Amino acid sequence: MFMAGMVGLGALLASGAAQAQEVTLRLHQFLPPQANVPQFVIDPWIERVEEAAGGKLKIEHFPAMQLGGKPPELIDQVIDGAVDIAWTVNGFTPGRFPRPEVFELPFMMTNAEAASRAYWELFEKEMKDTDYANLHMLGAWVHGPGVLHVNKPVETMDDMANVKFRTPSRMIGFLLEELNAAPIGMPITSIPEALSKGVIDGAVVPWEVTTALKIPEMVKNHTEFAEGNAFYTVTFTLSMNKAKYESLPDDIKKAIDDNSGMEFSAMGGKIQASYDAPAREKAVEMGNNIITISPEETKKWREAAQPVYERWAADMEAKGIDGKALIEEAQALIAKYTEQQGNGSAEPSTDEAGMDKPAEGETAPAQ
Repeated sequence: MFMAGMVGLGALLASGAAQAQEVTLRLHQFLPPQANVPQFVIDPWIERVEEAAGGKLKIEHFPAMQLGGKPPELIDQVIDGAVDIAWTVNGFTPGRFPRPEVFELPFMMTNAEAASRAYWELFEKEMKDTDYANLHMLGAWVHGPGVLHVNKPVETMDDMANVKFRTPSRMIGFLLEELNAAPIGMPITSIPEALSKGVIDGAVVPWEVTTALKIPEMVKNHTEFAEGNAFYTVTFTLSMNKAKYESLPDDIKKAIDDNSGMEFSAMGGKIQASYDAPAREKAVEMGNNIITISPEETKKWREAAQPVYERWAADMEAKGIDGKALIEEAQALIAKYTEQQGNGSAEPSTDEAGMDKPAEGETAPAQ
């Protein structure tokens, strides 16, 4: 009788748990679980959403393409409903999301947090019913300033001639061509092998990723630009299958909505960029040569980048998009949010937003 009662109680408890957890969603992305974004952006977001849903929602996180396919297929996986949520890079499918490319233009970004806020605002105004019409967007952000990591010192634009660089996006590819360098596209995880075999002479990536890829061990020269002058950045999205979102109960939708959008996007950019400094310090400790282009010299690089703006605007015009207007809007929004940061009125701190940030000297594998 006692055992029968215990079995009955167990079944009742299991039934109650099943009833409490009404929805399970699958989140798919391309990086390993210990990488910065999965560990410090995505997992905390999942925890907050699940908590807000009061136990009715479970989000299963599948890192490193565990559900199959290749990174460029992530966006179609979420649109088609093969997965419910995906974190991906717009540049994995070049040209498919034209409007967000405005934030990837050279020297467009000031810092990741301000640019991520600008990205979300412009998404709501210009991209929600165009580029991302088939998705329910949860977050949109950028990484920290891109840096040149190369096997020879790059102190002037002339030093770029004929240097083979791994390029992450169409925009930086356009810029490298203007600087007489040779852009070579490849997955970020292929950089170490490509460097070791001489396929490339260097890579353009943010500091954040260099530790995980052991780039400072392979090249000893790093060229960055004066603060507020980002050579480039890359745009990311966390999105959900639209039909799946619309099918959810209102309380679960609210749990997702309350933890997504502008503030989440700003924190995503801020946290990802926060890993730049400890990674840079590692290169300093190794005695590598870090070159910072002065504000005066940066003006020359900015001037050299102008044809990239013209080329992109013309490309947008051919698609029926007013590229020049988008550039002006993006610049104005970035300036607005950068100024708000300077006035101390941009947004809550990382801790206030309930998201983790690196401890002093801490690093983690990166994208």
